[in-house]
Parts: sequence; C-alpha cells; structure tokens
Amino acid sequence: MTMVEYFLANMWQVWAIVAVLCLILELSSGDFFVICFSIGAVFAVIGAAIGLNVYWQLAQFAVFSLLSVAFVRPVALRYLHKNEPNKPSNADALLGRTGRVTEAIKAGGKGYVQIDGDLWRAVSTEDISVGTTVRVVGRESTVISVETL
Repeated sequence: MTMVEYFLANMWQVWAIVAVLCLILELSSGDFFVICFSIGAVFAVIGAAIGLNVYWQLAQFAVFSLLSVAFVRPVALRYLHKNEPNKPSNADALLGRTGRVTEAIKAGGKGYVQIDGDLWRAVSTEDISVGTTVRVVGRESTVISVETL
C-alpha cells in the first residue's frame, strides 16, 4: 500500500487534523472566520466515515465552509462580539474601573492597584493609602492613573 492509497483510505484522519488545526488557529484570531473551515472539515470527516470518495469530501468541505461563513459567522459575531465597532484592549478596558490599592501610592509616585485579581502599577497626583478604593482615570503603557472615589 502506497502512502497516497493510505491517505485516501484514511481521509477522515486528515479531515480531523484539518478541523483541529483550524480550531487552534481560531484561538489566535477570534474573528470566527477560521472556525468556519473547521465546521466544513467536520462535515468532510462525516463524509469520509460513510465512504464518500475524496471529491465528494472536498465538495462537502467547500459547501459547509461557505454556508458557515454565510450563516454561522454572522450569528456568532452578533451574539459573542455584540458588533462593537471599537473593542477596547485589555488595558483600555480598565478605564473607569475600580480597584483596591495594595501598595501605598505617594503623590507623583507609584504603587500597585488590584483590579479583578490582577495587579497594576499605578500613579496618582495624591497620596493614597493601602486598602483605599480607587477609579482608573487613565493609562500610560501598562501604568494606570487612579483617583480616590
């Protein structure tokens, strides 16, 4: 048995690998586009499992991938991304949030603030003691500016 014959006889494994790889790639993009190819590959796995030849498997992959792009992706974007035009990055999403000072901040100096379990280097124009609740009013790189409530 040659390698080509082996792959043709076990195409379900190839399609399964394609599906998993597409899922992994989707984790890095998050735009619900690559996952549509994963859905197409899953249908190709089913076609291979029931004995369809490779051309029908390719057709299934193409058709179900296109259908997923046309119908599944818009629904996923609507419900999971809420169609926000400008999604803030992790640091930008902190603006307006409240946290607790874990290391005292001297006026013009630096300390630390805990927000949802994460520690952020913080600056303030006023002295703020440990345990004080503060609001994030700005950021410069990974250093946030805070003020007391």
